[in-house]
Amino acid sequence: MENNFREQCKKEIIAVHDAMDLLSGRWKISIIASLCYHPSRRFSEILRDVNGISNKMLSKELKDLETNMIVKRTVLDIQPIAVAYSLTSHGQKLHEMIESLSKWGKEHRKKLFGQTANKE
Repeated sequence: MENNFREQCKKEIIAVHDAMDLLSGRWKISIIASLCYHPSRRFSEILRDVNGISNKMLSKELKDLETNMIVKRTVLDIQPIAVAYSLTSHGQKLHEMIESLSKWGKEHRKKLFGQTANKE
């Protein structure tokens, strides 16, 4: 029984490692959060949402998230041509995680600093 528990634990840790490989870095979670709270965003809107990210880095991270089937890129049929980004159905499964991280972050900030999450 102990051996089964260890094997299951290893499998869970590998799954967490795989998820962290995909979501690691300074910007990906913030980009996904922007798309969780806004179902469809243009590049410039995501750029405004994710404070401090450069155009080049946002473009790179969006391409990476698109390659990993988290984000969908849609060319809009308007003039001038524009592109919108949204979460795929697979990416939408991260919404609950984003909500949990947000809740935990607010509680943690309050615990550390005794202030509300709205203050920076």
